[in-house]
Amino acid sequence: MTKTSNAEAIRRRLLESQLRGRVDSADPVHVNESEDQAKAPPNGSTDPIHVNEGEGHAKAPPNEMADTVSTGNLKVSTMEDATFILSSDLITQQSIPTSTTPDVMKTKKLPDHLRKRILVTGGAGFVGSHLVDKLMMEGHEVIVMDNFFTGQRKNVEHWKYHPNFSLIVHDVTEPIHLEIDQIYHLACPASPPHYQYNPIKTIKTSTMGTLNMLGLAKRVHGRILLASTSEIYGDPKVHPQHESYWGNVNTIGPRACYDEGKRVAETMMYSYKEQGKVDVRVARIFNTFGPRMHALDGRVVSNFIIQALQNKDITIYGTGEQSRSFQYVDDLVNGLIMLMDGDYDMPVNLGNPDEYTVKRFAEHIKELTNSDSEIKFLPASTDDPQQRKPDISTAKKEIGWEPQVKVDEGLAKAVKYFKRVLEEGGEIIPIGPGAAKPKEFGSAKDQE
Repeated sequence: MTKTSNAEAIRRRLLESQLRGRVDSADPVHVNESEDQAKAPPNGSTDPIHVNEGEGHAKAPPNEMADTVSTGNLKVSTMEDATFILSSDLITQQSIPTSTTPDVMKTKKLPDHLRKRILVTGGAGFVGSHLVDKLMMEGHEVIVMDNFFTGQRKNVEHWKYHPNFSLIVHDVTEPIHLEIDQIYHLACPASPPHYQYNPIKTIKTSTMGTLNMLGLAKRVHGRILLASTSEIYGDPKVHPQHESYWGNVNTIGPRACYDEGKRVAETMMYSYKEQGKVDVRVARIFNTFGPRMHALDGRVVSNFIIQALQNKDITIYGTGEQSRSFQYVDDLVNGLIMLMDGDYDMPVNLGNPDEYTVKRFAEHIKELTNSDSEIKFLPASTDDPQQRKPDISTAKKEIGWEPQVKVDEGLAKAVKYFKRVLEEGGEIIPIGPGAAKPKEFGSAKDQE
């Protein structure tokens, strides 16, 4: 494709997007992550612009178009493109609808003294992307850092034109130097199949990654929030689980890379607090669900919904009498922000005390989806917790938080999302509890 036709294609695509009210996610305009500058891929390629993570500067791939014009915060191929893009104030006021995130989100305009520069590690993941949405809508400048092991570009592409949004492709286990006010440290695979796929990498992410983020927070005098987990309680002997419970974890089992990694991460947080005077927050997150869950993460909610929508067998590992508590992602995001912005600095459970047995939950999803699926019982997975329910009295008392979204209300949104995923990508074959490499989901053939 020539330079002229490439530029024209960008202009036409953006214009058509405005008219249709959505952006074609298959051929993205790439973002200079450190300066928020939009660039077209060279020669129609889809190769990303690479980031020099150590300095936060973007390096363009080879054969990049040379005749670009810089206008404000945008860098495009011709002045015509720049005029077209900048003539619309929409990119500074809202997200752009995409197939993954079709709803438009409006952003506030904060004065400089109120606008924070916030880093979200793992910000292209399920929970991270919803947190990014909330922070963007509040008017803050948000930097997403993700290595895309489990995160996906499409989860945040609706912000890629907004001047307050930056994306850095970077592994948290490597140091990085940025100027920020707050760090939400979410980076780490969280589903058992994904974190068991490379247990050493999982441990490094929880330990080295947390050390790097604590070092950054110490250097810039910023506040850091660790996304810990209910898994630090292991297979609990206390029910429900209060923050004072020390847990019951198998240190050498298949889940230990994640469970113990997060326990060490919490230890690091409070060591830096005591010795380095770093301002820390720790959220112990219980089972969470909602749109943008990875369809191949092997979790209860995603597997059950996908199986039910396709009238496939709903598979339960074990007797189904093990219990879980499920919170909708919007509630979790609100809790994370309230914890970050509050004064309480000890661990806080964030979860929904509404408890289900796994068997009852499967039956419930089958009813909600009017599915013809049958429920099948398979051998239990190793070290699977038998009960999980948060005591959220600390969250209520210290940060004024409790879940607002009813489970059925959240499930309706999750079902709607996965229906759209199935319509766009075709058949999906969910994975089991064993170790599995994260991958894009699409047709059944793509998953072979």
